[in-house]
Amino acid sequence: MHGEPALPSGFFHFNYANPDAPKGGRLVQGILGTFDSLNPFIIKGLAAQGVRGSVIGSYVTESLMQRGYDEPFTLYGLLAQSVETDAARSYVTFTLNPAARFSDGKPVTPEDVLFTWKLLRDKGRPNHRLYYSKVTKAEAVGANGVRFDLTGSNDRELPLILGLMSVLPKHAINSDTFEETSFEPMIGSGPYVVSEVRPGQSVTVKRNPDYWGSDLSVNRGMWNFDEIKFDYYRDANAHFEAFKKGLYDLRVETDSLRWASGYDFPAVRDERVLRKTVTTGLPKPSFFFIFNTRQPVFDDIRMREAVSLLYDFSWTNKNLFFGLYAPVTSYFEGSELSSHGKPADAYERTLLAPFPQAVRPDVLAGTWSPPQTDGSGRDRATLRRALDLLTAAGYELRGANMINRVTGKPLAFQIMVSGRDDERLALLFAEAAKRAGIAVNVRSVDAVQYDRRRVSYDFDMILFRWDQSLSPGNEQNFYFSSGAADAEGTRNYMGVKNPAIDAAIAAMLNAEKREDFVSAVRAEDRALVSGFYTIPLFSVPGQWVAHWTRVEQPKTTSLYGYLPETWWRSAVQ
Repeated sequence: MHGEPALPSGFFHFNYANPDAPKGGRLVQGILGTFDSLNPFIIKGLAAQGVRGSVIGSYVTESLMQRGYDEPFTLYGLLAQSVETDAARSYVTFTLNPAARFSDGKPVTPEDVLFTWKLLRDKGRPNHRLYYSKVTKAEAVGANGVRFDLTGSNDRELPLILGLMSVLPKHAINSDTFEETSFEPMIGSGPYVVSEVRPGQSVTVKRNPDYWGSDLSVNRGMWNFDEIKFDYYRDANAHFEAFKKGLYDLRVETDSLRWASGYDFPAVRDERVLRKTVTTGLPKPSFFFIFNTRQPVFDDIRMREAVSLLYDFSWTNKNLFFGLYAPVTSYFEGSELSSHGKPADAYERTLLAPFPQAVRPDVLAGTWSPPQTDGSGRDRATLRRALDLLTAAGYELRGANMINRVTGKPLAFQIMVSGRDDERLALLFAEAAKRAGIAVNVRSVDAVQYDRRRVSYDFDMILFRWDQSLSPGNEQNFYFSSGAADAEGTRNYMGVKNPAIDAAIAAMLNAEKREDFVSAVRAEDRALVSGFYTIPLFSVPGQWVAHWTRVEQPKTTSLYGYLPETWWRSAVQ
């Protein structure tokens, strides 16, 4: 995306993959949730997910290029053996590897690439439609080339986004029924094919013995298991108990209580299960309560700031999370992209100048921080600040209830959760809000209903985790742009429509230098922080990974952390 690739043409393997890893055996992964479709490219249904993305998108289909996980955003050839673009990135041409084949033996052709681009542009998920509609023209060139004209897109990331487009077989896809959910396995060009589907329960993929790309540099040391099974669990406790019993092989823990005290079982004590905290180079994953500003109750920014003051991180971290978490100060926590503690530079100020109300002076100056409490869970100073803001927003306490002075209605909203851990955190926050006279109802729903209501924005508040990259780009439109606010199925759960954020995203997409790119991301971060669209809860210092010793991983970890596609079956069972 910026600068030169770290690896030269003809490199042998990625540093985080072991080219001598043995092939064979089976990996079982446990997934919390369910699925009612195998198609991850459409908005309908819940596609089968693996640990690192969709089963189909990660194991069965392939893209034109492969991400290098030791760099912020660099791609290397996969289906495409070469790529050409100009300094302005006004076009990109991919030349396909003539050896590339789908699992049914048919070659991957430029017609397949063009078919996929049109199909996903017109019928794919909102992010696909958003990205691929920026292409002015696409055409086949030469024997194996595809040229995308990007004139007028003003998006230097677009060639890379197109490079990551999964290529689907034109001869095996019915465009008329593509948008319908289906359990029919897709044909792809990837290392695996779907071998068994038990709807809502499990998906199994097995190695394609005729996989065309097994000797490519990007694949050496990768895809080492002959078979990978994904078992799905509806309940978090059942999911963990299954791991303790050895029913699946590796687990990424997301619950600090469980990580601190739940792993004292025999297999850990006798070292048949190993635990490690994997430190990555990414922004730290961060959790938020999200205000759905589409709901009139959250119209006033002063009200949202007041509600956010009622969350006591210090008390919560100590009493619920064993002190394992850190506060959230940025949407790019713990990275150079964070604006926290840094005064805006000249380029940021230029970007934000047309929107003088978008960023608070203290956020612009780099002096803003989340509220500091005494850790008692009942800090009076922050409560007073919250009450003052609510008064300014048109509310007043009448008895024990916070009432809107104009409508006479009590201040009340609902937090929708799925799972006991989220419910526990929401209930504790509801108790804290009650001190300010705010009635917070916690509604727990099953995973299927939760996902359906989330994608249609049918909620007041939800708990969500953001995982940001070191090279944010087009996905920021999908997360935070005004255009995504009214499109169903995006991740703009906040419903934010902020021209300053739109301008910052446009600037990061058009940045040619890394320093300008970093400034644009920080400008976006400042506008998000200033808008109080969320209640920042906590950030995770690393990846908590546990695995049975029957599977092994390379000694070198990527910038992005653990990668199951580089693991293998141990000779010692």
